[in-house]
Amino acid sequence: MKKIDSITIVLLFALILFSIILLSSFKSKDNSSKVIPQENEVINYTKEDSIKDEIERWNEFKIQNHNDFLDAIGYQESRNRYHIVNRYGYMGRYQFGKSTLKTLKIKVSRSEFLRDSVLQEEAMLKLLLHNKKRLQKLIDKYDGRIVHGIFVTESGLLAAAHLGGQGSVKKWFRSGKIKKDGNGVGITKYMKKFGGYYLNL
Repeated sequence: MKKIDSITIVLLFALILFSIILLSSFKSKDNSSKVIPQENEVINYTKEDSIKDEIERWNEFKIQNHNDFLDAIGYQESRNRYHIVNRYGYMGRYQFGKSTLKTLKIKVSRSEFLRDSVLQEEAMLKLLLHNKKRLQKLIDKYDGRIVHGIFVTESGLLAAAHLGGQGSVKKWFRSGKIKKDGNGVGITKYMKKFGGYYLNL
C-alpha cells in the first residue's frame, strides 16, 4: 500500500512539473512575439496609424464650425427666420436684398424666395464664394494680422462683406473708413463678431 502511494505521489509530482514547464514555454513564445521597447529607445509613430480617424474628426469639426458661422450670422440678421422681411425690404434668414440676388443671378419673386429655405442657403453659399473670390488676395495677405486695430480673419471679412459689400471691405483696408448699414451697424463689428470661424469653402 505504501509502495502504491509513493508511486502515485511521484506521478503527481511529475505531472505538476511537466505542466509548469509547458506553461512557461507558452508564455515565453507569446512574449517573444511582442516588441518590448528598451530603455531610452525612441519609438516613431506615423500619421498613418490614425489617419482615418483624424480626417473624420477634422471634417466633422469643419462642418460644425461652418454651420456655427451660418447660425451665428443668421441669428444676427433675422433670428434665423426664413420668412422675415425687414423695413428696408431685405429678405429671409440672411437678409438678402434684390440687388444681391441679381448679382448672384437668382431670379425669383419675393414670395418664392421666402418660401424656399434651401434656395436661401444656396444663395448664402454663392454669396460667400462670390465675396471670397474677390477678397482672396486680402485674405491671403492679412489673415491672422491686425489691421486698423482689428484682428483679421477670413470669416470676419466675409461677414463684413455680407453686411456692406466686398467693395466696402476693400475701402476699409485702403483708408480705414467704416461703412455702416441702415441700422448704424459698422462692418468692423461683423469682422470682430464673426471672426475666427473655419469656413468650409
